[in-house]
Amino acid sequence: MKTNKQETREQAIYKVTWIGFFVNVLLSVGKLIAGFVGRSGAMIADGVHSVSDFATDIVVLLFVRISAKPKDEDHDYGHGKYETLATVVIGVALAAVAIGILVDSTERIAQVLRGESIARPGIVALVAAAVSIVAKEALYWYTMLTAKRVDSPALKANAWHHRSDAFSSIGTLIGIGGAYFLSEQWRVLDPIAAIVVGALIIKVAYDLVMPGLNELLERSLPKEQEDEIVALVLADKRLSDVHNLKTRRIGAGIAVELHVRVQGNMTVNESHAITRNIEQLLRQQYGDRTQVIIHIEPLK
Repeated sequence: MKTNKQETREQAIYKVTWIGFFVNVLLSVGKLIAGFVGRSGAMIADGVHSVSDFATDIVVLLFVRISAKPKDEDHDYGHGKYETLATVVIGVALAAVAIGILVDSTERIAQVLRGESIARPGIVALVAAAVSIVAKEALYWYTMLTAKRVDSPALKANAWHHRSDAFSSIGTLIGIGGAYFLSEQWRVLDPIAAIVVGALIIKVAYDLVMPGLNELLERSLPKEQEDEIVALVLADKRLSDVHNLKTRRIGAGIAVELHVRVQGNMTVNESHAITRNIEQLLRQQYGDRTQVIIHIEPLK
């Protein structure tokens, strides 16, 4: 699949991921410095969250290279599911980060309830949170638009990881802002906002992990999509009785296996031409990575 200026799918994925990687490096270092200088535990935690993005960027870079390999003796259907596996890994990483946020925030709320004081952060931490929100939201849109253009589930997952970091920074901004501008009793806004952000991240992680697991466990395509496949096949009036339909996703592509009936006196050349036409129709509809197996049977 080609993109603008003859940029391949793999090159587009590498480009956006490397840009995200270097932005994450700058943000992580900046947040950690701002957290320590500004005496903000929330900003330090946000910086650690950004560090986790390094791992997901590396996962995408490694798995996309593998998934782009053509089929071989050991992988008759190609390597597309490595990209799916990368998506699941990113979702699990998101969930792990979210759980860490929830545990840390709960402990800080308990600290306030015990009557202990939370330190007032410096203005540098507030500025760092605002910069992080803008940068990560920009990365989200850039990565997501590229992911849709090249149809990459792993890249879409990484885009959501960027947005989850922006959500985290929003919670951090609210908490730091409350702690900085309001009285001491309002400093509890920081851990409360972090818990809300943690819940949002867990929802995103769930939405990433479940489709990936369904694919790895060979779940069929949605019924609406299977019905559409049958309708495309039956558009050729020489065919009838589509049965034994089997479908599944393989990374960015799909696999379709089906049986159809034709007139018993049809020649081999004629039936072969029909199957070739079906393959072309399905690939036009669902992409060049679509794999099709058609079994021809005579009408009874």
